[in-house]
Amino acid sequence: MTRINPNELDLRDKLVYVGRTAKVVKGGRRFNFSAIVCVGDGNGHIGYGLGKASEIIDAVTKATEAAKRNIFKITLQDTTIPHETIGRFGAAKVLFRPATAGTGVIAAGAVRAVLELCGVKDVLTKNLGSSNPHNTVKAAINGLSGLQNTKAVAERRGISIEKVIYG
Repeated sequence: MTRINPNELDLRDKLVYVGRTAKVVKGGRRFNFSAIVCVGDGNGHIGYGLGKASEIIDAVTKATEAAKRNIFKITLQDTTIPHETIGRFGAAKVLFRPATAGTGVIAAGAVRAVLELCGVKDVLTKNLGSSNPHNTVKAAINGLSGLQNTKAVAERRGISIEKVIYG
C-alpha cells in the first residue's frame, strides 16, 4: 500500500468517540481521556486515529495526527460502493451494501462518520456483533479497504469485464 501525503489532500476531520477513564488515588479521582478521530477528503481517502491524554483537547489532537499518518484510498463507484462486503475486526462486523442514487447513507455512529468522510453518498449498512466504537471503526475501514472495481478484477483474472459481471 502506497503512503499518501496528507498535506496534498483537503482533509476534514470528525470526532467519533471520546471516552473517560478514572483512576482512584489518595486525593480523589484522576481522569484520562481517549478519542477516536476520522479524517477524509470526501473523494475516497480515509484515515482514523486513536489518541489518549489527560485532557480532552490533547487526546483529540493526538488522534487527529495519528489519523493523518494513517490515510489510504478506497474504491468508489459513482456515489456508492462497487459491491457488497463485510468488514470484520474483533467481535464487530459491519455489512455494506451498494444503494441506488438518492438513498443516502443508511448507517449509524462510527460507521456513518467513516462513510461520510470518504465520500460515499448512497449505501446501506448493518452493524453486526459488537457496537464498540473502537472495533466498529476498524471493521468499517477493513470492509472498505477490501473493495475492488470490476475493471481491476477483470485485469487480474485476465477475462472481460462482461464475464466478471454476468458470470
